[in-house]
Amino acid sequence: MGDPDTNDRFVRRFLDAWERRDVDAILDSFSDDAVYHAMPLPPIVGKAALTEWIEHFRDVPPGRLVVHHQAAAGDVVINERTDYITLNGRAVTLPICAAFELHDGRIMSWREYFDTAPAKAAYG
Repeated sequence: MGDPDTNDRFVRRFLDAWERRDVDAILDSFSDDAVYHAMPLPPIVGKAALTEWIEHFRDVPPGRLVVHHQAAAGDVVINERTDYITLNGRAVTLPICAAFELHDGRIMSWREYFDTAPAKAAYG
């Protein structure tokens, strides 16, 4: 079982990389068999699929991901945050709850729970 403090810091650094759109740091954070699942959408499974998805963010303006609360127990880190991002040239605010499962210092599973309506509205 992982150290909660180490895993807490890892997830915070991971979110910092998302703010900067540091695609290389983001991809390096995942295990080869990782899964990302935005609960309203189909899961993205495996490093190759994650790479294809994340590469699209190289051209997305940096955002701000504000963590309001975060808790870590063993290899699980859960946070409540608000993402302030730009989609299709429009400012979008997304309240999100997320659960990260880590293994050997990498993200094995990342689940996010949020309403897709604000993101969909950016695309008209």
